[in-house]
This record gives sequence, C-alpha cells and structure tokens, in this order.
Amino acid sequence: MTAPPSRAETREAIALLVLTAIALVISGIGPRERGTWVLEVLPVLIAAPLLSFTWKPFRLTPLAYRLIFVHVLILMLGGHYTYAHVPLGFWLQEVFDFARNPYDRIGHFAQGFVPAILVREILLRSSPLGEGMRRGPSPSSAGKWMFFLVCCVALALSAFYEFIEWWVALLFGQGAMEFLGTQGDPWDTQWDMFLCLIGAIASQLLLSRFHDRQLARLAR
Repeated sequence: MTAPPSRAETREAIALLVLTAIALVISGIGPRERGTWVLEVLPVLIAAPLLSFTWKPFRLTPLAYRLIFVHVLILMLGGHYTYAHVPLGFWLQEVFDFARNPYDRIGHFAQGFVPAILVREILLRSSPLGEGMRRGPSPSSAGKWMFFLVCCVALALSAFYEFIEWWVALLFGQGAMEFLGTQGDPWDTQWDMFLCLIGAIASQLLLSRFHDRQLARLAR
C-alpha cells in the first residue's frame, strides 16, 4: 500500500510539472532545427501525461521525479540547440580541449543515470525480486541481481534509442544528421551505449541507499 502524498510532495510535483511546461515552451522558441527539436522533446511529451495519470495509482518517489525533471531539461536544451551546438558543450570542449562538443555524452550518461532509478523502483515495488530483497534468505544476492538487471534494462533502452536514430536516418537521410549528432565520430553509437551503462552503474552506487529510504517512506 502506498502512503498518500503529503502537501509538500503534491506542491513539488505541481511545481515540477509547471516548470517543465515553461521550459518546453522556451525551448520551442526559435530552435536551431525544428524537426530535430520535435524528435528530441518527444519523450517529454509522452512522459509528462503518463506521469500525471500514474500519480495516484503508482506514485513514484520524489527522487525519481526530480531526476526525471533534470533529464527533461537536458533533452530540451539539446533539442533547442541540437546536441552538437549546445553552448555548454562548446565551453567544456574549450576548457578540457575535447575534439568535439561533448554535450551529447552528457545526455547519454543521463540516459542511464535517470532510467536506472526508475527501473530499480519499478522492480522493487512490483516484481518478485523486490519481495526477495525484503524477505528472502539472501538479500545481498537479490541486491546483486537487482543491480545487474537494472544495468541490463538501461543498456537495452539505450540500444533501442540507437535503433530509433537508425530508423530516422533511413527515413530522412541527410536531414537527420542534426538528430544523430555523431559529429564525424565513427564510434559514436558505442560511446553512447557505454556512457549509458556508466550512468546506470553510477546512479545505483550513489543513490541506492537514499532511494531505499524514500521507498520505505512511500510504503508507510
């Protein structure tokens, strides 16, 4: 049984939703390439209504909503400028003497870091593995399986996103180059998936204990 949301949680959720709407409007004003903007913010347009509809039947932890909001901002910034032309990326390129704009690397790291917490939460709350971690004879073993499966799902999501990029490239040809954002790197796909995996690992190592405490409060 999920505890009802507190007033603070409700206010925070509404604030995040309103800020997301404002950021979406701002990102859509004069984007560098309108088609790329639509493709990049499409996950936001899908996720926002879905999270609103599931607020009562399957409310997530505050940590999950906050991470989603950060990821949304990353997507919308990349959609507005296109990933290869985000000013923050050019600044990082100059400071660290990178050969290319690295903003898309940040995006793919987040593509593992944020979904890892979502996948972990769903598995802990609705799968037999979650019950095993709470009541089983070997919680440490269950925890290792959880860690492994979360990484696998995050990596699968990243691979599916690469499929989407491939299909868009086949459909639009040269018109999809800004969406692909490879910047001439022949190993861009492999780097994308690798950074997603690193993000999923880092997320679980850094946030699992804090996430567990929020899950416990959510259950009460």
